[in-house]
Amino acid sequence: MSSLPADMENALTGSQSSRASLRDVHSINPTQLMARIESYEGREKKGISDVRRTFCLFVTFDLLFVTLLWIIELNVNGGIENTLEKEVVQYDFYSSYFDIFLLAVFRFKVLILAYAVCRLRHWWAIALTTAVTSAFLLAKVILSKLFSQGAFGYVLPIISFILAWIETWFLDFKVLPQEAEEENRLLIVQDASERAALIPGCLSDGQFYSPPESEAGSEEAEEKQDSEKPLLEL
Repeated sequence: MSSLPADMENALTGSQSSRASLRDVHSINPTQLMARIESYEGREKKGISDVRRTFCLFVTFDLLFVTLLWIIELNVNGGIENTLEKEVVQYDFYSSYFDIFLLAVFRFKVLILAYAVCRLRHWWAIALTTAVTSAFLLAKVILSKLFSQGAFGYVLPIISFILAWIETWFLDFKVLPQEAEEENRLLIVQDASERAALIPGCLSDGQFYSPPESEAGSEEAEEKQDSEKPLLEL
């Protein structure tokens, strides 16, 4: 017994929403619909949205910033050639910063390949890079001897960790929701344009004409004048 009123309520709400959508279709100007569709199609022709391009620029900034810090660290610790040979050729997990640079290269390659080349619309790639970065940096901070090598022992791990999580936040809360919202708007506009094209009798304002109203009592005044003329002649 309780299911019948619920079904009737759902049917009523569905009919009301459909009527509201039809009213919206009648109220929308066809030129505005075409302009919106063309704008959304122009965005699709770009191949990549503005917010996704900003994300890719931030990923590039991540790589360049970590590289700059690593080069500064090489110069501070006795020159680029000597320190580079020590950190790359004679690599040591406990004292080298070269692996943090490779970690930034790993993030850059995976994220650019996934979200710029393949245009992925899922979070699994950024989750992979952030998880690998966080686990590696935590292990390096706990096991290595970076804190005894000056300020860069603090700066490079902390900067890499923060940048990786900023990329995760930006993709999950900005890129993916905004692109999904734009796609939904495009579907709604296309649906409205198709409904407007299928509905007959969409008349413009120029097809309706109402003649000017005559003054009140004008016909009665003319009849009185016509009836009074013979009396005046007599």
